[in-house]
Amino acid sequence: MQPLPPLAWSAPTTIDEVVAALAEGVPGEVRLHAGGTDLVPNLKRGVTSARRLIGLGRVAELQELVDGPADALGVGAAVTLDDLGRDPRVVARWPAVAEAARQVASPQLRRMATLGGNLCLDTRCRFYDQSAFWRGALGGCLKADGDACHVVPTGRKCVAACCADTPAPLIAAGAELELASVRGPRRVHVADFFAGDGARNHTLAPDELLVRVWLPAPAPGTRAGYQRLRRRGAIDFPLLTVAATVVVERDVVRAVTVVVGALGAVPRRLRGLDALAVGRPLDAAVRAAIAAAATRQCHPLDNLGDAAWRQAVVAPLVRRTLEALEPATAPDAASLR
Repeated sequence: MQPLPPLAWSAPTTIDEVVAALAEGVPGEVRLHAGGTDLVPNLKRGVTSARRLIGLGRVAELQELVDGPADALGVGAAVTLDDLGRDPRVVARWPAVAEAARQVASPQLRRMATLGGNLCLDTRCRFYDQSAFWRGALGGCLKADGDACHVVPTGRKCVAACCADTPAPLIAAGAELELASVRGPRRVHVADFFAGDGARNHTLAPDELLVRVWLPAPAPGTRAGYQRLRRRGAIDFPLLTVAATVVVERDVVRAVTVVVGALGAVPRRLRGLDALAVGRPLDAAVRAAIAAAATRQCHPLDNLGDAAWRQAVVAPLVRRTLEALEPATAPDAASLR
């Protein structure tokens, strides 16, 4: 069993204490610990490093689901994926988000892993997610200890992929993130949280804390779905994810959003779908047109292996997602008591 390196540990009890500790820390040496399901193995393998961990388990506010204005729901960053996937409000109104949470890893890991940790999950690449000894034999890479990319040899940006499950359905739902630091709070759309560099693919500053995810109330007639592709039926990170949100009125599409993930550092929102679907029923022809658009716009790399295979299954997975859309409805009041 691989041991953890020596680490200092603190366990604040309030958000103010957390952001103060982040502000005092040296960037790159301080890491936040919630469930630790990805962080701890990476520390053991030398994939990432830290000198100090700030535990979030005693900050009650980060573990709450709170009702917001205009029927929005605020999900604390330390809410576990298991709780998120089971909450009746999320299941009823944001079924794709609930399904994504239920698809992550295994039951044991979902009871530890958190929504904030999934959003901030480190990017993955078959040349990076190895032991330090293995990576050293290749001379490192753009993400760690080197100056060359083994996926795109002429590239100057890391192409490690965002393999988290929740970002795609959260983007499709129009969710926002509430962040905090000693400089004050700020909010950002989930789509704007990610950056196009696998070495650091999000815009969270070193002194910032992800406090809460805000899910806006779905529009009447909303249907949503989520599908993922992985090598094995459990535990494995996804090789491809698809989230879709479609607003239907009188059997006619009024709005459509499809987000494809696990291809690159940023989940990809498909372009030009309004011209293909709005004003038409969501029939087989429209689903096929959207799937074809996904194939044209999505180009997997060898960052996770099997690039040609993943390219071939983009269209079928998009079609499957659109065929299995679930209605987003107001939760039954009795189920919330």
